[in-house]
Amino acid sequence: MRHFINVIIILLLLLIAFTSCQSPDDTDNSTDKITVKHELGETDVPKNPEKVIVFDFGILDTLDYLNIPVVGVPQMNIPQYLDKYTGDEYENIGSLKEPDFEKIANIDPDLIIISGRQSELYNELKKIGPVIYLGIDHTRYIESFRENVKIIGEIFSKETEIEQALNDIDEQIAHVKTKAEEIGKGSLIILANDDKISAYGENSRFGIIHDVFGVATVDESIEASTHGMNVSFEYVAKQNPDLLYVIDRSAAIGEESAAKSIVENELMRSTKAMQNDDIYYLNPDIWYLSGGGIISIQEMIDEILESIQ
Repeated sequence: MRHFINVIIILLLLLIAFTSCQSPDDTDNSTDKITVKHELGETDVPKNPEKVIVFDFGILDTLDYLNIPVVGVPQMNIPQYLDKYTGDEYENIGSLKEPDFEKIANIDPDLIIISGRQSELYNELKKIGPVIYLGIDHTRYIESFRENVKIIGEIFSKETEIEQALNDIDEQIAHVKTKAEEIGKGSLIILANDDKISAYGENSRFGIIHDVFGVATVDESIEASTHGMNVSFEYVAKQNPDLLYVIDRSAAIGEESAAKSIVENELMRSTKAMQNDDIYYLNPDIWYLSGGGIISIQEMIDEILESIQ
């Protein structure tokens, strides 16, 4: 019996010694990371990362919707509905175009999420930590939105919640499209920037109104560009939209809102939109600053639905 016990003890000691001598490379950690393919490359990302910094407000609102914590965001011009992230418990990691590289390095993040405004800084940021690009492709808005939030779901083990949210959004979009087809009204989207205006059409930054929600455009020849097509109020009057959607850039970046006084001028009095009280000032936080998030997409749907009821 004593001999048997001695054999057992020796085997246990050998097992402990073998385990302690294993190198970290001998351990299979493949399930702890996923490889994310994105527009700027491929990135190995840890599952359920704890120290996350986010430069895209649309992605931030998706994380907020899912109750996923972040440690740092750019706090300048943050959308009002996300203003809790201006609190002292969150690190201010610079502005959308000028990250605070030193502060980000001090955080030593597990994951950095960027979009279009930071794309040129991708190589610099990935020296600090894993970086993924989750920007919206405006020529395929909903498809890229779905891809982005599914990546978030996979990284943070929230696949079920994401699938439910996407199903709800699909149902809401179908309802909006049906309503838009029923009313058959033509629309125009303009961005008001001080005393200047620019128009946006299909496949543009705000083209989701036409491309996804199905609201007809009065001008199919509008050039799709980031800053829109420079136009005058004579142009708007000539197009004579039934519905006029206005996004106030000044209000979005914290300046005094003047869009209403600029837009509702004498030239506009002849338009159907103004005569029928169908000028809609869309929430600039949602349309200009964020967009592409679960919360912001739902808000967009609500605003456009209200305009065509």
